[in-house]
Amino acid sequence: MRALLALLLALAVAGPAFAQPSPLVARLSVNRVFITTAFTGESLMIFGSTEEPLGPGGDEVVVVARGPSSPFVVRRKVQVLGLWLNGPSARFEDVPSFYAVAGTRPAWRILPEEERRALGLGLDALSLDRRSGARSPGFRAALLELKQEAGLWQENRSTVEVAGSRLFNLLLPLPATVQPGSYRVEVLLVRSRRVVARESLGFTVERIGTAASINEVARERPALYAIVCILLAGLTGWLGSVLFRRS
Repeated sequence: MRALLALLLALAVAGPAFAQPSPLVARLSVNRVFITTAFTGESLMIFGSTEEPLGPGGDEVVVVARGPSSPFVVRRKVQVLGLWLNGPSARFEDVPSFYAVAGTRPAWRILPEEERRALGLGLDALSLDRRSGARSPGFRAALLELKQEAGLWQENRSTVEVAGSRLFNLLLPLPATVQPGSYRVEVLLVRSRRVVARESLGFTVERIGTAASINEVARERPALYAIVCILLAGLTGWLGSVLFRRS
């Protein structure tokens, strides 16, 4: 199986590599991911080749993927007279909806700390701009926890695998909650603790079919969407009472 994978990777990257010699060539297995009502997540393969051998003592590869960014509000719940209410909050700007980083080894092992942070390689190196609200570092920690639990932020969840010393591949898991939009993937070639080459790739996530129609109604006609949801919930409850009614 490993030999077959190595052969496929070699065939995939040989053409571009010979046409224009480069220390790094990388590709994606797909350029578009479709979300349907049956979507439960998907895995993309990032693969390529390097000019020099990979591994300890040689070149290293780091892959970082980012999804579309948007504001995100973290709220702390407080208990008042036995009720849980919204308490202090913090609003973060330009929060990536998806973030993943992986390498042949963890980035902190193969790059100087200053450069790793400048490149945003690692959850602790993410630049999260807090525009308003509470200033406690606990809100950043809560944001990290929420995103990681949802599988939307990943650090070294997978490892870049090496085949034949110069071929590499990585399976990038996308959870069922991944958001539509344009995604950017950067593949970095590290040599002697310096980034010497990079490939910028991209793919899009799109809703299609019924999933797209439901999303359009929810976005453009929220009142209608809410009414339909309430009616469906009531209908489901009534059907359940009829089906499981005790005689």
